Amino acid sequence: MLTIRLEKSSDAAAREALLDAAYGPVRFEKPSERLRSGRAPARGLCFVAVENGHVIGTVRLWDVSAGPACAALLLGPLAVDPAQRRRGIGSALVRHALRAAAKGGHRAVLLAGDLAYYSRFGFSAERTGALWLPGLADKNRLLGRELTAGALDGVRGAIRVPKRPVRTPLVAAIGRLAQSQAA
Repeated sequence: MLTIRLEKSSDAAAREALLDAAYGPVRFEKPSERLRSGRAPARGLCFVAVENGHVIGTVRLWDVSAGPACAALLLGPLAVDPAQRRRGIGSALVRHALRAAAKGGHRAVLLAGDLAYYSRFGFSAERTGALWLPGLADKNRLLGRELTAGALDGVRGAIRVPKRPVRTPLVAAIGRLAQSQAA
């Protein structure tokens, strides 16, 4: 029986093997991969498809900024074991990820991909015309899906790693508070 669940750290080797099989070494040269490199994916938005104890599919979502002020997610990479393709596993993973993103209050999802495949999930290039992903040569592959109506209205600019306020870890903050009270 096929199950879709949150990715675990113990899935890392199987996930990497799936990505290697699906994309090969060229995956590290893709503009979306360069945007993801060295970062953690969005919390609670990494999923695997498991059957008979084996990871046979994977998808992740990543926090990005669409233009200077629009928070969004970037979907990808999506991969399914080549021997398991044409069973709807990739579609199930995308639908699951989109439902989880909507439930989590996210407003829009972007991706660099094939319209013929992703249009079935509501992705289109309609609202991405004023956006660009640095390094993406074919602008027609930049697709978006609003999870909240109007989320991409008027959005323009580069898709980048979001700027976030620096948060002080709680342990460090407590230590500084204790030091200031002792002084």
